[in-house]
Amino acid sequence: MIRFNNKEDIIALTPQWKGERFADGRPRVPDKYLEKMRKMTLEELWKPIFVKGYESQFEGDLKVLHDDGRILIGRAVTATFVPTRPDLHEVMFGVGAEEGRKGNYNQWVIDSLTDGDVAVVDMYDKIYKGTFIGRNLTTAIKTRTRTGGAVVWGGVRDVEQMKKIDGVQVYYRGIDPTPIREFVMTGFNTVTRIGKAVVLPGDIVFGAGGGVLFIPSHLVADVVDGAAKTQVKDIFGFEMIGQNIFTTAQIDRNTWTEDMLDRLMRFIQTDERGVPYRSLDWT
Repeated sequence: MIRFNNKEDIIALTPQWKGERFADGRPRVPDKYLEKMRKMTLEELWKPIFVKGYESQFEGDLKVLHDDGRILIGRAVTATFVPTRPDLHEVMFGVGAEEGRKGNYNQWVIDSLTDGDVAVVDMYDKIYKGTFIGRNLTTAIKTRTRTGGAVVWGGVRDVEQMKKIDGVQVYYRGIDPTPIREFVMTGFNTVTRIGKAVVLPGDIVFGAGGGVLFIPSHLVADVVDGAAKTQVKDIFGFEMIGQNIFTTAQIDRNTWTEDMLDRLMRFIQTDERGVPYRSLDWT
């Protein structure tokens, strides 16, 4: 049976998430982790994921609506599209009608968004007639998500107007003035792909520095703590290099010696710069 945005399917896709979920079944990663991420870099958050074997979570071949250093953080709402085919469109649009959905496929996705969400959309790199959002739907994204935005492996339109909408960020592949046409949605809050990255509903989207990282929901707590450890190790490392105590080769090695780790622990406990990191578990 074909279903869009189905709770049971979403739960089955994300069994390693053990916390609270949204009504649609998506993992609800606590806001406190999203707020902590705002003080972290993409590289700091990427490393703990990569070392756990999640090597297909980043895509950097995207354009950005606001190239001003702002960070996009939110929970993924995914959608997957394919080129139009009359019989497939009839089936999929019929499913949406039975579920009470109004408008076109892209409107179904935007209408489902809630506070802190990010629409993550695979438009199969369609730009001409593949403009998933323009001014109106970007306004709707801002209204529904408050701090969110979109990542679109496809096109956008009305960019000059989109840029006037405060507090929203969009990553996309290209710009075209044509309205969206000739496409079929095959998945809504299912597995999707943004270029080289694999995304599940409820993943945390982290867009910064011209690229987007998709953090699996069940790894977020470990990733944030891992990124914090990388931060304080960098602070300590710069200090040690500056004092000529350790070389860059020593600081950059993957595994530190016991002496280096002991010095790091003393630095965290005695230096005011270590205060934010004193609750981390280093066992």
